[in-house]
Amino acid sequence: MNVKICGLRDAATLRVALEAGARYVGFVFFAKSPRHVEIETARALALSVPEGVAKVALTVNADDAYLDAINAAVPLDMLQLHGQENVARIAALRARYGLPIMKAVGVAEESDLASLASYGAVADQLLVDAKPPKDAVLPGGNGLAFDWRLIANRRWPVPWMLAGGLTADNVAEAIRLTGARQVDVSSGVESAAGVKDPARIRAFIDAASA
Repeated sequence: MNVKICGLRDAATLRVALEAGARYVGFVFFAKSPRHVEIETARALALSVPEGVAKVALTVNADDAYLDAINAAVPLDMLQLHGQENVARIAALRARYGLPIMKAVGVAEESDLASLASYGAVADQLLVDAKPPKDAVLPGGNGLAFDWRLIANRRWPVPWMLAGGLTADNVAEAIRLTGARQVDVSSGVESAAGVKDPARIRAFIDAASA
């Protein structure tokens, strides 16, 4: 099981995630998020990540100038697009930066699944997340789950990762119901918004990997 710990902001919790066995670590570049990191902070953190662990930059409808600044400073392995980026935008960014792209798609009902096939034709990975409420400020990290039975044993053209409301208490059931081989967590391992809890990180990775 590949686990992604997203929204890391300091060296101590990054170290816990790595020691616990995270295969992906995510840095959020979105000023409205309590998990937002400045570019220089993310650079320092990313430089301490060993080979074999993917360093992921999460952005939301970011323009080329901001993405250029992030990519120039931070040694990344993947871009995660969490906004309304369309298929053409994804293709353009893959060409511009030469990095794999993970596209987040919000799911609330069966009609939302069509987007996964469309994005799967151009992205390198999919993040199947809970669709945020219409009045939500954040596109993800809201601690919400969706009905996992909607995607039970479905497959797409590229690897995919399950997200949305996962915790140490429910991740094993989520994996069982969906057949996911990769899971992503952010708010589910926090003691407060944007504050990662070392014990919860360890518990989550243990539960996902059991």
